[in-house]
Amino acid sequence: MNSLLRIPYALAGHLAHALVRVVPDGQSKVRRGLSARRGIVGRYEQWSSTFRDTARPLIWFHAPSVGEGLQAQPVIELVRTRMPDVQIAYTFYSPSAQQFAQSLDVDFADYLPFDTFADADAIIAALRPSALVFSKLDIWPALTERAASADIPIGVISATLPESSGRRGFFARALLADAYRTIERVGAIDATDAKHFREVGVRPERVQVTGDTRYDQVWARARRAPSALVEAMRSSRPTLVAGSTWPSDEVHLLSAWRKIRDKIPDARLIIAPHELRATHIESIKRWARNRDLRFARIDARDAPDADVVLVDRFGILGDLYALADVAFVGGAFHSAGLHSVLEPAAFGAPVLFGPRNDKSRDAARLIEAGGGAVVTGDADLSLRLSDWLGSLAARSSAAEAASEMVRSGVGAAERSFALVSALLDR
Repeated sequence: MNSLLRIPYALAGHLAHALVRVVPDGQSKVRRGLSARRGIVGRYEQWSSTFRDTARPLIWFHAPSVGEGLQAQPVIELVRTRMPDVQIAYTFYSPSAQQFAQSLDVDFADYLPFDTFADADAIIAALRPSALVFSKLDIWPALTERAASADIPIGVISATLPESSGRRGFFARALLADAYRTIERVGAIDATDAKHFREVGVRPERVQVTGDTRYDQVWARARRAPSALVEAMRSSRPTLVAGSTWPSDEVHLLSAWRKIRDKIPDARLIIAPHELRATHIESIKRWARNRDLRFARIDARDAPDADVVLVDRFGILGDLYALADVAFVGGAFHSAGLHSVLEPAAFGAPVLFGPRNDKSRDAARLIEAGGGAVVTGDADLSLRLSDWLGSLAARSSAAEAASEMVRSGVGAAERSFALVSALLDR
């Protein structure tokens, strides 16, 4: 790390530790993240003293949140299957990833402490990893420096560094330049990302293009046996599954749906809002009933026969896309940006989304392939839905294009597994 930045960076770490001690527990994301880090180093040390088998290698995967965790998951599964003697540690940063982390087949999973040199030394000593693998981009300078000092090989899988990333700016490059130089292998998503990693300091010969492991993850999920819930909800009715919607999406979606029902009276809407506030759920319920549409929550007995089904729990949307003749993915009428379009596309559902999608390379690929389309408002959305829900020929062509786009990206998990294996061999 740049010597001029070490002191302010250390002070920021001490401030974070102070907040852990004094901020009371609460349900907000910030408070959950702080309270979860109380006694965190002790949890690493306790696991180590009981379960760490130093006769076995340990691969440490770090992914900050759920999206990056999904990118790491296919590689973790390959390690577990093909290297049964290897122990696996998995760390994350965001409270939103806690439940996901608990679902992984790993030996140890916990939050990553705040990035101080003392904590980095302590957790490295506890885990004694044979390799440290970052998923996507969440590279921390103190942790990376200490791992490199301990001669632990460091890699990055599904690595991306977009043109707009703040990590390409002057301050971030000064903070992270030394960390980038210590990385032994980078598996970039595409050639542009590879170029950007070389520009910020990763040695050119250490960067290769391995692809995006999310394609493997969603492709495998779409080919698993369907859940009991999905089987119970199957219907011959034309079905739109709208996932991760915000109110700004629903303004257009619900207006367009009224027109669709006039043209296709048996059309069914399954909607999974991004946030499940009681007032938000009630507003959708009221909208449906004001239009004489049968409304049900996903777990209700009458859900399979409802006209509007509201998904009021997390963790099942990815499976419910199997029910979609057409999908709408939210976020692109909102500043949050577009959510993942790969999950519905993997099931062969044509995908619609709003105009704020410029940061999604997957959306651009879907549009180019003919398996996805941008809609700019309710009139545009109504026309697209009429075409894809009302015409089997048009829908089938777009569905095949969506599925093929995802299939063409499969293979990144194997290449990333090879990268991780090479770190162990070193």
